[in-house]
Amino acid sequence: MNTVVEPMLPEGAKARRVYLALHDEISAGRLNAGDHLPGEQKLAAQFSVSRVTIRRALESLRAAGLVERRAGSGTIVRSKTTSAGPVSMNLSTLMPQLVDIGQNTTARLLSFSYGSAPGFVASAMLLNPADQVQIATRVRSVDDTPFSHLTTYVPAGIAQNYSENDLATTPLFRLLERSGVQIAEAHQTVSATLAGPEVAEALAVDVGVALLSLRRMVRDVNGNGVEYLAALYRPDMFQLEMPLARVGSEQARHWEPVIGKPNEASA
Repeated sequence: MNTVVEPMLPEGAKARRVYLALHDEISAGRLNAGDHLPGEQKLAAQFSVSRVTIRRALESLRAAGLVERRAGSGTIVRSKTTSAGPVSMNLSTLMPQLVDIGQNTTARLLSFSYGSAPGFVASAMLLNPADQVQIATRVRSVDDTPFSHLTTYVPAGIAQNYSENDLATTPLFRLLERSGVQIAEAHQTVSATLAGPEVAEALAVDVGVALLSLRRMVRDVNGNGVEYLAALYRPDMFQLEMPLARVGSEQARHWEPVIGKPNEASA
C-alpha cells in the first residue's frame, strides 16, 4: 500500500489558513468522502479572501490526495488512501501496550550511534559528563503508514548487550529485559510541537504540522535511568486514551483514572 506524502503548505498566510481549516474538516470527519465543497466564490466569502487564494488552498488539498477537482462538478472529498486507523493507547495500561505495539507494527532504523547525551537527557538520567549513551532513531509504521518518530537514549553499558540489527527488529523493552534490566517505573509528559523538515519527511506530513510530543524516562529497580525516549506522533494516526470513573459521595464526587482496565479501543 502506498503512503500519500502531503506537499508543503500553500504560499501565503491566507491560503495556508484556508488549507488548514479545510484539512481539519476532512481529517475530523466533518467532511466525508464524496461530499462537495462549496464553490470558490462561496469559500472566498466564507474565509474573506480572494478566489485566487481559494484556488491555491484547493490545489494543495488536491496534491495531498484529500480532494478531487472535477470539471463541472466542483471539488469533492476523496476517500482515504489507507485503511490504517489510528494507533490507540490506554495511559492506564501503557507498558504492556508498548510491547504489543512493538510486536504488531514495523520499525525502520534511521540512525544508530554512540556519544554524549544532550543536556536535557543527561539531566533526566542523572548521567556524568563523560557517560556515553546509545542514540537510535526509528520510525514505526502500521500498514506502511508511518505514525511515530522515536529517538531513544540508553546507557552504553546496557546497550552494548544488543546490536544495531536487534534494535531494528526487536522492541527496545524486550532488548532491555534481555540485557538483565529490571524495569520498575516510568514517568512521561505529553505536549505538542511542530514537524521540522526531517521529521516531516519521515512521517509523511507537511513541514509545520502539529505533532503529539511524548517524553518518557524509564528507571530500573535501583532508580537508575535505563532509557530516555523522545517520541513524536502523527495526531491522525495516534491517540492516547484514559478511562475515568465517577467516584466519591455527594460534594466529594470526582473523576478518577481506572487503572489496569484497558478499554475496547486500545491497541
